[in-house]
Amino acid sequence: MGQKLKIAGWVSVGALAGVLTTVSLQTVARGAMTPLPLEEIQQLSAVFGLVKTDYVEPVDDKKLITDAISGMVSSLDPHSQYFDKKSFAEFREGTSGKFVGVGIEITQEDGLIKVVSPIEGSPAFRAGLKTNDLITKIDDTAVKGLSLGDAVKRMRGDPNTKVTLTIFRKDESRTFPVTITREEIKTQSVKGKMIEPGYGWIRLSQFQERTVEDFVRKAEELYKQDPQLKGLVLDLRNDPGGLLDAAVAISAAFLPPDVTVVSTNGQLAESKATFKASPDFYARRGSGDPLKRLPAALKSVPLVVLVNEGSASASEIVAGALQDHKRATIMGSQTFGKGSVQTVRPLGPDTGIKLTTARYYTPSGKSIQARGIVPDVMLDETAEGSPFAALRMREADLEKHLGNGQSEEKKDPAREQAREEARKRLEEEAKKPVADRKLPEFGTDKDFQLAQALNHLRGKPVLVSKTQTERKEEKKETP
Repeated sequence: MGQKLKIAGWVSVGALAGVLTTVSLQTVARGAMTPLPLEEIQQLSAVFGLVKTDYVEPVDDKKLITDAISGMVSSLDPHSQYFDKKSFAEFREGTSGKFVGVGIEITQEDGLIKVVSPIEGSPAFRAGLKTNDLITKIDDTAVKGLSLGDAVKRMRGDPNTKVTLTIFRKDESRTFPVTITREEIKTQSVKGKMIEPGYGWIRLSQFQERTVEDFVRKAEELYKQDPQLKGLVLDLRNDPGGLLDAAVAISAAFLPPDVTVVSTNGQLAESKATFKASPDFYARRGSGDPLKRLPAALKSVPLVVLVNEGSASASEIVAGALQDHKRATIMGSQTFGKGSVQTVRPLGPDTGIKLTTARYYTPSGKSIQARGIVPDVMLDETAEGSPFAALRMREADLEKHLGNGQSEEKKDPAREQAREEARKRLEEEAKKPVADRKLPEFGTDKDFQLAQALNHLRGKPVLVSKTQTERKEEKKETP
């Protein structure tokens, strides 16, 4: 498990993150009007009674009911989900971009927790934690043997409580404790910088409540550094998605006013909708247009969008809109293919369900579901190729995935063999020193795909992939 988590940044593991699109309180009213299948309900009641009377040991009523609800919803598709009190709170936290903790981005290395970077202004940042610091203990608990998730839970907690981290700093060859007071952290889903004079890079790691605001601020910074920006790279690699209104806003930042960004279609009248590049579709109530401050030049600056198999949902909406309107060149690998809309329905004050209610369609009418966005220019991850691409799951690989309503993907019998070979290569790669590994951090001078994007913007030759091909679809066979 530790070996897999250590390379989580290389092989996308976040692409199943759902999309919070609407919150509706109409569930009970609509459910009351739906005829119930009485015979099946009687069977369910009979099974409940049998479990209560005949099972080897007593079973809690609430657990039986919640497990039944969870099973009913999760059997539909990989993104529909029942939320108990704890998971509902975690889901809301994930889309808000806020949590209570110490404020570090982490990964796992050799069984220890490694600091990728402290979040600027966070308690960890103020305490002097540095990139590549290793956390060996959290309070009195040794980190060795903990999963990454368990380590995160131990570092999070209530505001104004303290946690002591034992730090090993390699370059100073010393171990020391740091006591940090937890506080609310606002995560940074937007990064950016000037790659070289005239060319900027903005990376979105997720579409959260603060993403649009942070994007506008970053774009302003780049244009202050160079008002004559000649090209921009929008990096959506391994961005698992997030909020629909944020995706519409980011698309609108580059598109002409009022053009279609994405449309949806499902059973409900409210799920049949078209979202346009207009504040009516992305501005939050009472907050005005968050894009007003953007430099006008952003509408016409030459643009490349980088995507890969880990780009999902909201990322695919942005890439699809910019591609269909011929506003950007999409480069990288075919995206994840999560083209379904999830609507959150509260079942009470602190529980609910996330239900798939519609499919997404690009402005030209193509379904994203189980297909994804095919780049205009296919790029490998390194000059030597994409050695670990076969390990990356896409929507079409998931059990019970929703079809796209237009066609079905072909199943490739050679895929499992390719995955096994890639898995062995990855295990060998993970044993090497960080500096010698094939896939460097996004945005560095060793980022091969970013270098190709810059070449495209400068009109220089691009090293196009010689091996990647679109994963084709075939029509459903009907008996």
